[in-house]
Amino acid sequence: MTDLYVYYRVARPRLTEARAAAAAVLDTMAASSGVTGTLHQRADDALTWMEVYRNIPDADPFLVTLDAAVDAAGLMACLDGERHVERFILCA
Repeated sequence: MTDLYVYYRVARPRLTEARAAAAAVLDTMAASSGVTGTLHQRADDALTWMEVYRNIPDADPFLVTLDAAVDAAGLMACLDGERHVERFILCA
């Protein structure tokens, strides 16, 4: 199983839109994959956000669906830069 951590910086003028778009992404992923993601913000920087998706059986198709959800929600238009994806698995 894989855990995905997706972090990015939100453009300050688009903060309200970004919240709605990120919520739409999380809802879409829960409905399409059964994986309930969570949205976090950095403790010392309210514009740095991270989506967390845990226990994903097959990360590659999940990421394809995630990219489509991000596009459909218009999240990229709300960001200051790119989204960064990190994959983690449990240590042996």
